[in-house]
Amino acid sequence: MDAKFLRLCSPETRHPGQAALQGCAGPDAIETYSQWVPDRFASGMTFLMSLATSPSPNHHIAGRAFMADDNGSRGMKLLAGNSNRALAEAIGQYLKLPFTKAVVRRFADMEVFVEIQENVRGEDMFVIQSTSFPANDNLMELLIVIDALRRASARRITAVIPYFGYARQDRKVGPRTPISAKLVANLITEAGANRVLTVDLHAGQIQGFFDIPTDNLYAMPVIVRDIQDYLGAGDHLMVVSPDVGGVVRARALAKRLGADLAIVDKRRERAGESEVMNIIGDVKGRSCILIDDMVDSGGTICNAAEALVRNGAKDVCAYATHGVLSGGAVARIAGSKLKSMVVTDSIAASEEQRKCPNIRRISIAPLIGEAMRRINHEESVSSLFD
Repeated sequence: MDAKFLRLCSPETRHPGQAALQGCAGPDAIETYSQWVPDRFASGMTFLMSLATSPSPNHHIAGRAFMADDNGSRGMKLLAGNSNRALAEAIGQYLKLPFTKAVVRRFADMEVFVEIQENVRGEDMFVIQSTSFPANDNLMELLIVIDALRRASARRITAVIPYFGYARQDRKVGPRTPISAKLVANLITEAGANRVLTVDLHAGQIQGFFDIPTDNLYAMPVIVRDIQDYLGAGDHLMVVSPDVGGVVRARALAKRLGADLAIVDKRRERAGESEVMNIIGDVKGRSCILIDDMVDSGGTICNAAEALVRNGAKDVCAYATHGVLSGGAVARIAGSKLKSMVVTDSIAASEEQRKCPNIRRISIAPLIGEAMRRINHEESVSSLFD
């Protein structure tokens, strides 16, 4: 039975492959074309209709519509875990996309249960979940959500992990010790993730722990913009690395700001404690900016600030991508020489953090949202930092 294909679309949405597909006959052609369309059209609405000249049991009328949302998404859907709802909602607002309906709850024995309450078959899914405190609960929730999406036939699953927990365990620090960052990477991959998007990994080589594409975003552009807004630019600024391991990061910030670089030489006597020894560089009369990828106990940053003031610094501000701020970190920062401690919203803020007068938060939601949009549209992510 002969069949003719009619495609109703505006001239600007016509694809070069249309001419080759038009005029095909038979149900095989219908299946091939209907599978091919949704992956190739980024905007507008394309409606595919097959009209049989005289219907029969073997040839029936079939129609299917594919429509992008107002933001040009090709089947892009968001799903948020419970670790950082505020950041997830800000990302959703940036992308102008609603969240997929899902239930993430726990049984009486604290087992995690996930139910996706709408169809996600063939969709490009983005799961937003930091593996921050409680790290194990949030990690398990992420893995189970990914598994649920995989079993629901999502086309691609991207794990968006603003803060990647266990990143500090990226190597063996002694005999018979684990490399937990690699284990977590394996778990995420085996759960069914096709891609990972994260921010400021503690060690860049963790990207190599994954056997799937991994994008490591940098919060540096957001931090630079905030420094310029609040501190300005000029010779009065001095970028300071709180330890030798952070020199590369501090040098990159100093280059962007056109500022000088200083280094804090410290010696850690025991785990969780640090003792500042001396300052490499002249900080007298300068506004110093401490920069690090994360702040946990706050001991390193606070001791560095005290040493800088002791060496004649005019004032000291600190910037970090991830504000872990565990234990008594908030109280320690509140009572320190720091004029301000600025962290991003990669980790949800506690009530104590929100009340602390010298802790301020800046958002990386636009950065993550734009990277997600580019991944969905198969565009360059690295050009965000050019």
